[in-house]
Amino acid sequence: MQDLAIMWDWLSFAVRWLHVITAIAWIGSSFYFIALDLGLRQAPNLPKGANGEEWQVHGGGFYHIRKFLVAPENMPEHLIWFKWESYATWLSGAALLMIVYWAGAELYLIDPAVADLAIWQGILISAASLSIGWLIYDFLCKSGLGERPTLLMVLLFILLVAMAWGYTQVFTGRAAMLHLGAFTATIMTANVFFIIMPNQRIVVKDLQAGRTPDAKYGKIAKLRSTHNNYLTLPVLFLMLSTHYPLAFATEYNWLIAGLVFLMGVTIRHYFNTRHARKGNPTWTWAVTVLLFIAIMWLSTAPLRQDTFEQSEARPLTATEQVFASAEGFEDVLNIVPGRCSMCHAREPGYEGIHRAPKNILLETPADIARAAQVIYLQAGVTNAMPPANVSFMEEEERHQIIRWYRNATRSTGYDLSAD
Repeated sequence: MQDLAIMWDWLSFAVRWLHVITAIAWIGSSFYFIALDLGLRQAPNLPKGANGEEWQVHGGGFYHIRKFLVAPENMPEHLIWFKWESYATWLSGAALLMIVYWAGAELYLIDPAVADLAIWQGILISAASLSIGWLIYDFLCKSGLGERPTLLMVLLFILLVAMAWGYTQVFTGRAAMLHLGAFTATIMTANVFFIIMPNQRIVVKDLQAGRTPDAKYGKIAKLRSTHNNYLTLPVLFLMLSTHYPLAFATEYNWLIAGLVFLMGVTIRHYFNTRHARKGNPTWTWAVTVLLFIAIMWLSTAPLRQDTFEQSEARPLTATEQVFASAEGFEDVLNIVPGRCSMCHAREPGYEGIHRAPKNILLETPADIARAAQVIYLQAGVTNAMPPANVSFMEEEERHQIIRWYRNATRSTGYDLSAD
């Protein structure tokens, strides 16, 4: 079963690909309808109940679109519901979270120097925390704050920053940023599943029964849709941040996350204002640039020392001990530090590298034992590392890495990457 690590990595790639595809579909439709809604124009010949219309051209054809605040007098024969983009994005994201952060909890989720958790405890906190935000947010929206949208947004921002800080007290920096993104995305998808879609179904049923639909359902759905619109860009940043240690491996990563949410507001405010033909608020770009400069400055703060001392913070697990004692480990110790540690070090020596890529350290025997699967996939089975082979790793050295990894898995009878 030595190829299980390869199959697992391809599974991760496939689910990640699916997640990106569905996210593009969801974000694309969300941004389109927000722009369409803001750009509707009044016209003298609008039918009863219509709030506005828009003429658009695309793909060589013209489209005439009208919006009804509640519903048209007669239910159309064909009605398209936009919901599966949201559901598929969340489900694929949840699957990816399980594959990368739950199955790889020892490497990516848990940092004993931050919180000395058992794997099951880390997974339980990971899963349970995602629902907390929705419950608090939904309670706030259904309270009197629903009529005070600005104050509601401020409280939502405070909640998100508080969760950002909380995650950094439990997980690795990389996992903290990722979980904050998942936390926010859960609120967004729950908005669609529990509020927007049920309200639309109520309107449709009333219309089919010959009753006049209550406009409040559309108003409630509109509020949640607007919140989703402003949260989208920060979620994308948080998901991408896991590839950039300058974003997640700093002492102030939770503050960086807070500033990212503010950037999401300034960027969307600019486009929403333009789409609504209410001006050209170029000041939002200046604010966005200043916020980003602040993020860059915060990223230069010292990396968390407890993260870099992770190898010394806890003994090797049983799985890692097998890799450390497997035949060929001494050979790998003579290869990896010399070929990889100029970048994957506590203090990288390669010009232009300020943080170890993905915060993976490859200096000590403990570092190498912990990163066994990553080394096997990146520098053994493939030649992805070192990039452009800048340290001139030889083919025989890659074969030695492969032999070491497979000796470890062969000694137990199964692929340790799945342990």
